[in-house]
Amino acid sequence: MNSGKKLSRNPWSWVPTLYFAEGLPYVAVMTISLILYKQLGLTNAEITFYTSWLYLPWVIKPLWSPFVDIVKTKRWWIITMQLLIGAAFGGVAFTIPTSFWLQGTLFFFWVMAFSSATHDIAADGFYMLGMDQHKQAWFVGIRSTFYRFATIFGQGVLVMIAGNLQVLFRNSIKYSWSLMFYGVTGLFIALWLWHSLVLPCPVSDRGLRNAGAREVWTKLVLSVKTFFTKMPAKQVLIAFLFMLFYRMPEGLLAKVSSLFLIDSGSNGGLGLSPQEYGFVQGTVGIIGLTLGGILGGMAAGRDGLKKWLWPMVCAITLPDLVYVYLSYAMPDSFIIINVCVFIEQFGYGFGFTAYMLYLIYYSQGEYKTSHYALCTALMALSMMLPGLVAGYLQELVGYLWFFIIVVILCIITFLVAAFVDIDPEFGKKEHEERQ
Repeated sequence: MNSGKKLSRNPWSWVPTLYFAEGLPYVAVMTISLILYKQLGLTNAEITFYTSWLYLPWVIKPLWSPFVDIVKTKRWWIITMQLLIGAAFGGVAFTIPTSFWLQGTLFFFWVMAFSSATHDIAADGFYMLGMDQHKQAWFVGIRSTFYRFATIFGQGVLVMIAGNLQVLFRNSIKYSWSLMFYGVTGLFIALWLWHSLVLPCPVSDRGLRNAGAREVWTKLVLSVKTFFTKMPAKQVLIAFLFMLFYRMPEGLLAKVSSLFLIDSGSNGGLGLSPQEYGFVQGTVGIIGLTLGGILGGMAAGRDGLKKWLWPMVCAITLPDLVYVYLSYAMPDSFIIINVCVFIEQFGYGFGFTAYMLYLIYYSQGEYKTSHYALCTALMALSMMLPGLVAGYLQELVGYLWFFIIVVILCIITFLVAAFVDIDPEFGKKEHEERQ
């Protein structure tokens, strides 16, 4: 009887908070860390190099994802990782005021990154076990929305809180950031307690106790082998290049654009305060990104990916010109800055739809779950590699020329898109229904 009650828990009690908990550590590792290190005095080259390495757990997570299926339950992994993420937030908060703040915070961001990547594996698997297919389809929009809320909360609200604390404590930067991270630690412990109580216990959520490590590695090797042999060699090479280079300009732009917004005018930046940055990038930018993604999905769902590929390629590349304008004109108007960021993020959201749909397209077949995981690993790698050198390149040429170089490199996005082969029917609603 008790088990039945656990199985019938209302998804509203756990789906929104589960995906909020999935999004928050990712945004902390990838975005909040940039602002923190910039205010603590690291150079752009150091910031982008250190934080780009934090993509690595998402690059290599397919290597240990089979063990999440075998060892314990996905529910156990979710709860354990949330406690570990909370401890990592606390570790960041504790080490910020110390003399070893760089080594300490980087260590705990690494712990957070690996825990978050593992949490992603478990949460996405648990989502399919905790509900029937009808509810899975109904709640897919809810999970995406609350993941976006986590992004807004992290990039927007938390950065603004850190800025307001700096005003309150008269520019005590380390103390303010430490207090903010302690607050997030408390929030994550609350999420851990909540999910310990409300997550259902599906009967199907069991580790494969009879499967050995050898069997797991055999399946992993087979999935990797079929990933590279599912199409003719030429098409596989083109697909690989598309997944790795379609977002290369964005991989350069993503971290440096945030640093540009908050860097001082003497360094060629716009000099936004943390409060202003939180509003521009964490609120206006995320709204633009979300709207672009929604419209991109609607367009591809109506006419198919192939028809909308080139408009999406233009959308993900041409709006990068707004940063050329911003770094040249250096506008004082907060409204103009917001409009420019909105345009760039809207274009990115619309153009990114083509990339995500292509990952799904390539993953079709017998091992689609494993192949999609490998595709997302390449997606993380496509952001990690350019990010490693982005800050160094910016310091070498300055913000204006850096953004000009990014726009020139958009040619690579056009080139890989020109050779990719896509079924004209893929993405259309009628096609999906026939499948």
